[in-house]
Amino acid sequence: MAQGRPELVLQRKPFGSWLLGPAGQSPRLLRIRAQVLLSVFCIGTNIIGATTVFVLAVFVLPGPPANDELSLVRAIAVPAFFVVALAVGVVVSTRLAVRTTSWVLEDRPATRREQIATLQLPLRLTLVEVVLWFLATVFFTGLTLALQPESVLRVLVTIVDGGIVTCTVSYLLAEFTLRPIAARALADQAPPKRLLAAGLKARTMFFWAVGSGVPVAGLMLTAVLALIDGEVSPTRLAVIILALGTLVLTCGGFLTFLTARSVVAPVRSVRNALTVIGDGELNVHIPVFDGTELGSLQAGFNRMAAGLRERERIRDLFGRYVGPDVVREALASDALGGEERFVAVLFVDLVGSTELAAVRPPGEVVALLNRFFEIVVDEVDRQGGFVNKFAGDAVLAVFGAPAELPDPAGSALQAGRALARRLAQELPEATAGIGVTAGTVVAGTVGDVRRHEYTVIGDPVNEASRLTELAKSVPGRLLASMAAVEEAAPAEARRWKAGEEVTVRGRNRPTQLAIPAQVPGSDPI
Repeated sequence: MAQGRPELVLQRKPFGSWLLGPAGQSPRLLRIRAQVLLSVFCIGTNIIGATTVFVLAVFVLPGPPANDELSLVRAIAVPAFFVVALAVGVVVSTRLAVRTTSWVLEDRPATRREQIATLQLPLRLTLVEVVLWFLATVFFTGLTLALQPESVLRVLVTIVDGGIVTCTVSYLLAEFTLRPIAARALADQAPPKRLLAAGLKARTMFFWAVGSGVPVAGLMLTAVLALIDGEVSPTRLAVIILALGTLVLTCGGFLTFLTARSVVAPVRSVRNALTVIGDGELNVHIPVFDGTELGSLQAGFNRMAAGLRERERIRDLFGRYVGPDVVREALASDALGGEERFVAVLFVDLVGSTELAAVRPPGEVVALLNRFFEIVVDEVDRQGGFVNKFAGDAVLAVFGAPAELPDPAGSALQAGRALARRLAQELPEATAGIGVTAGTVVAGTVGDVRRHEYTVIGDPVNEASRLTELAKSVPGRLLASMAAVEEAAPAEARRWKAGEEVTVRGRNRPTQLAIPAQVPGSDPI
């Protein structure tokens, strides 16, 4: 698991749409993109909404035809009011958006107050449109009341219904457009609780009411208007119902689509990120761009991913100190205790390290030791062994614990030969004695409940240490016990021959020595 790289942000439509751009876009490009989309959506939705309202009120809904005076006033007042209202709405909304998101161009994190204001920006932009539609309702209702009172109800119902649906669509589109800015405002945090925005459940019910309830209520009021008029023919009534039914289905379907996308986008970002984590990549970060509980879900995922990365980093760091096999043992059980295991033990000790430290600078000594340990660890790992201890300038390696090996003795002997060869070739300035033996030890976790250590205890450990001291004075600097050779597989045992029998310090029984059949420095294997 790569832990040194920067976090990977999911780049393929990170905000749910290619229109919103990549996650790493510059602040200037982000502001331009957001402003263009806000303006286009604002103008487009209001043009469609106003046009639909005008067509319904004038040509579709039942009622008396407009008299000449009302028709003339409409021809002048409707376009004039619409152009002025649209201009005012765009200017006010632009200034509001620029003032609220000024921190983006400054390329700095948002304060808590700016964060809340940014998340409330779609609602504030929508309130500007609500005010303009309210003024339109008052103005045209009053105008109709003065010039043709019998058409007031038709105009009032049409403008109110159209305004509600248009403003709701504008809110969803503004929320969609501002996702990248909301993501920067939240910056991996959960949405603040002190928001003037409804939660997911309330939002869903509200958008259902607007997308279905308001259009259906308008259809029912149209029926009331037809009853009041009393002169609507069956053909005209059928045309009215077909027109309004099409409008209801279109508006309801579009609002439902936008609502579904606002819910699906954050859920999909979490789902895609979970898939990446399932594939083993933990350097994943998703933008938090939703102001509801779904934003808390996104932020919660990022916290979970950060925790997994930290856990993996600690596990990797822990493994560097004690070995990956011991990590797995510790994760499986944290109980103290041990068990008897047949293992092979390899001990390596530098010759004359004290003299080296006395005549060389400390930096050179450390570099030499690190190069020595690198070779030892490399060969031990290659044969499936476990480096149990670094003791100054010595290394204790175990084969067969904690992970079992099919041929622990053969693996240790092969590692010893390879070590002797590599040290002679790659580190001639440092001479090391190598001892290998095999036998039954107690292997397990010892210590205290507050501090554990995995270790092996037994006669083979002492024997390997003593063999290392003897190996420092023999050609090739490598000795093993015949007990280890006899336990090894034939392919490895053939590479060794019996030597003399000695009684090493600290043991009562003699040890039958074994030496490589060839001098390790010239061993071609």
